[in-house]
Amino acid sequence: MERRTIFGGRLLPAALVLPQVAVTVVFFLLPAAEAIYSSITATDAFGLHTRFVAVANFAALFADSAYLGSLARTVVFCALVTAISTVLGLVLAVFADHEIRGRTVYRTLLIWPYAVAPAVAAVLWVFMMHPEVGLVGRLLNRAGLDWDYTLNGTQAMALVVVAGAWTQVSYNFVFFLAGLQSIPRAVIEAARIDGARGFRRFRTIILPLLMPTTFFLLIVNLVYAAFETFGTIMALTRGGPGQATETMVVKVYRDGVINLDLSGSSAQSVILMLLVIALAGLQFRFLGRRTIS
Repeated sequence: MERRTIFGGRLLPAALVLPQVAVTVVFFLLPAAEAIYSSITATDAFGLHTRFVAVANFAALFADSAYLGSLARTVVFCALVTAISTVLGLVLAVFADHEIRGRTVYRTLLIWPYAVAPAVAAVLWVFMMHPEVGLVGRLLNRAGLDWDYTLNGTQAMALVVVAGAWTQVSYNFVFFLAGLQSIPRAVIEAARIDGARGFRRFRTIILPLLMPTTFFLLIVNLVYAAFETFGTIMALTRGGPGQATETMVVKVYRDGVINLDLSGSSAQSVILMLLVIALAGLQFRFLGRRTIS
């Protein structure tokens, strides 16, 4: 039976909710409203006059090859980071769920990378992969692989994908491990008795039971790759070389903060906000159906 707290009046619950409402309004709703306003207006170079331009800023974006390129790179980047971090998190969770000696230590070590800030994680990867000062980077060059992600766009993209996925693997590992431990052992034993073993048991029994968790993590990982990897990309490549690793969120920063194109940057921010809202709606709709069924 669900237990609920009953308040004697409306003042106390309102006071308890007020801090969260204030944070939401100040740090989310007001900036979002300002971004929407800036996206449908244009301001002169001195910031003295503003005029309404409707959807002209959005039309200019989709006519800009640089923005379309950042959109394509974002799709590729998010897909790779999501796929790598999800698959590795699931594999590690399956191994950690087994009865092995020291599994508590392994689980703790696998969770630790998630506590590392994205910018700090990027610095660690620089120390490892930089072609001149990085330990691994110098070894690759000595092996004749011509490694230099500061000049090679493909290598730079591969590096930011690996660096972005490395941190998120721990997050996925925690959820997958919790999902595996929530599966009734009686179901696993019944499948074993029926002859389902190894990968067949995993594919036919375990994986379908993990689908709600998997779908949740897919959405979370997509949002993470699109937004929270900004610090990693900026610390590693700053969107370069050229525009090889310039994702949508990096372009928003470059256009708005560096190039001072506030209207165009705001329009890009609104598009990103709509994408996140769509992903969140898809997540709630899917998980809601799974819960009801």
